[in-house]
Amino acid sequence: MPKVFSTDWAPSSAADHEDDGAALIRSGLKLAHMRMIVALETHGQVSAAAKIMNMTQPAASRMIGEMEEALRVRLLERLPRGVRLTPFGEALARRARAVLLEMHEASREIAELRTGRGGSVSVGAVTAPAIELAVPAIREVRRAFPLLEVNIQIDTSGVLARELLASRHDFIIARIPDDFDPRQFRSRVIGVEKACLIARRGHPLAGRGPVTPQMLREFDWVFQPSGSLLRRTIETTFIGRNVALPDRVLNTSSLLLTLVMVAQTDAISPVSVEVADFIRDDLGGAIEVLPIDFAIEVQAFSLLTASDRELSPAAQRLYEAILARIGARADGRSDRP
Repeated sequence: MPKVFSTDWAPSSAADHEDDGAALIRSGLKLAHMRMIVALETHGQVSAAAKIMNMTQPAASRMIGEMEEALRVRLLERLPRGVRLTPFGEALARRARAVLLEMHEASREIAELRTGRGGSVSVGAVTAPAIELAVPAIREVRRAFPLLEVNIQIDTSGVLARELLASRHDFIIARIPDDFDPRQFRSRVIGVEKACLIARRGHPLAGRGPVTPQMLREFDWVFQPSGSLLRRTIETTFIGRNVALPDRVLNTSSLLLTLVMVAQTDAISPVSVEVADFIRDDLGGAIEVLPIDFAIEVQAFSLLTASDRELSPAAQRLYEAILARIGARADGRSDRP
């Protein structure tokens, strides 16, 4: 008895597309069926489609029969030389191409995530290593892997450590705060941070030779929030020289606000040498470094990861790029682009 096919699967309006997709899933069609209908549309011959699918022609004919049985429609017409898709076959081929393209894109995206070519990385850093290490490494990695999405937060070590342990960062460049258990982190020490004092061009202390803490305390200061390592280092220097701490202080963690205050007033601020070099060399602004008669060296910072988590491939790529920048710095090579 010949098969009788209904036509209740005919493609309709855009509003029905979701229902059509669900019907296709329920029909039991497989990706092999999708590839078969596309091959039939492309080549117009069962034998050619069978060759593309790496199967015999009888096996290809059986697969076509499975598809027609599942969908209860005739998908192709036999011609003297080859086959021609019916309107149902054309509709299925059109949708099959879309499905196969999406599967290809999904496969590519998963492969990129697996190898680190794509995906998303979240990094935290204190200001100095962000400028010296993170930014050049991000630029390098993005050139090789432009689909990689990078999120970076600049903040104090305490804030960044909390974000890392809360799984909001893959890794950070910071210091382990005193009130954190160091066993929560895997640490790779990078090096001591050297700092300096900046002021506006034409500042009363500029050009006067080495400046002492006693001379500095007479001016306004812009500091990071109380308890930050750079601020504590400056305060320890004042105390060690038996000089009272500055009275007029603006506290902010914003580098932008710091630079604005310094550029527009007689305020003084401690910043890392990397930040000062960037301001002078790349921004060409109205800010300069004051000569001082003491050194400012802050406790070493580290590359920190959470001890209970492994890095994703994408995060590992950026992590290794930062390690390469550290190696270049240790060898005396410039990290500047």
